[in-house]
Amino acid sequence: MADVTERMLALLATLQTGRAFGGAELARRLDVSPRTLRRDIDRLRGYGYPVETRPGPGGHYRLAGGRTLPPLVLDDDEAVATLVALAALTSSGPADGGGIGDAAARAYGKLDQFLPARLRPRAASIRASLETAPRPDPGVAAGHLGLLAEAIAHRETVTFGYTGAGGAATERHVEPYRQVHHLLRWYLLAWDTGRGDWRVFRIDRIAGPARTGRRYEPRPLPDGSALAHLRRGLRRERRPVRLSVAAPAARVADALRHEDAEIAPAGPGRTDVVLALDSWRWLVLHLAFLDADFTLDAPADLAAPLRAFGRRLLAAAPPRKDGPANDPPGGARDPSRNRR
Repeated sequence: MADVTERMLALLATLQTGRAFGGAELARRLDVSPRTLRRDIDRLRGYGYPVETRPGPGGHYRLAGGRTLPPLVLDDDEAVATLVALAALTSSGPADGGGIGDAAARAYGKLDQFLPARLRPRAASIRASLETAPRPDPGVAAGHLGLLAEAIAHRETVTFGYTGAGGAATERHVEPYRQVHHLLRWYLLAWDTGRGDWRVFRIDRIAGPARTGRRYEPRPLPDGSALAHLRRGLRRERRPVRLSVAAPAARVADALRHEDAEIAPAGPGRTDVVLALDSWRWLVLHLAFLDADFTLDAPADLAAPLRAFGRRLLAAAPPRKDGPANDPPGGARDPSRNRR
């Protein structure tokens, strides 16, 4: 299959030069037999590429002009993934619209014309069958993401206005390195030349970004990656909590889907979790919905209120008719027995 793909790409690249090729010349260029060439031409047509053929003496193959974009060469799974990704983006953004969600909605409605003919019915069926729940978030402009991406690719400094969390407006001159999507927010990791240090900026708070044309020498990323650096910053005011949960990783991930959690399978039916919390109450809420045994490793100032809350729950629970009054309902483990 890899040979077929390589051959098809070579054929397409040759035809996209715009000139006409005789069959013998084209087969020789691609090092294939005339029969294989005819099959590959048929494949291109099946993908929607308009390959013209003139048979007989002096005949040739030529890629017809007049199209701004050729059809996308996607297989069935790739077409489904593209549509689902656009649908997910369409559901995000501010409640009043705008941002990259609107751009995704426009692309979602236009994709059919760039797909091979055989995939268009499936694309229409997917579109008709999908509904996505709105996910209000600040939203970012697609143009901002594109401009920053180009600046990063060319190692070019950028200027922009920035509004901080407290509402203060500043002008920034930065060396951009990475864009990160994390917990429904878009962030830019950059070296702030005015502060002489790494900074993470919310892209929805950036105004008027502009490329300067000035290049910069790259620096090693802090913490090994932009995501690791972002997480460290977000967790600066939070406390680490480690859990070992008697449940599969997929189930744990679903229960903690709105938390910044590091989740790793730890054997059959068991999962290790690292959370960064600003309140023990969030942990209780998520674990209640998870409904699984666990052990907990937390700082003393988080473990103490958890024990106190556990005692209050046990004291408030009605006595069981077939067991001790303080037996936890559902067989849950007494939180006061969990280690610190």
